[in-house]
Amino acid sequence: MANIKSQKKRNLTNEKARIRNKGVRSELKTRLKSARVALGTDAASDTVATAQKRLDKAVTKGVIHQNQAARRTSRLMKAANKAAS
Repeated sequence: MANIKSQKKRNLTNEKARIRNKGVRSELKTRLKSARVALGTDAASDTVATAQKRLDKAVTKGVIHQNQAARRTSRLMKAANKAAS
């Protein structure tokens, strides 16, 4: 445990951010999974759009890296296009 007051405060804020980011990452996994499952159905476009929106939002919040979001979006769209054709 840290002895310095600023480090104690930093540990608390890091823990809050970790918990918040964990929820966002969990939601991302859920949205991406539901989008992949919905491919080839009528609701595919809505779920894919929602997944993309959540990925972009996670990037702006700093939860995931921009390249990771781009890679996941690319893979999702590739699968969506393949299922559509």
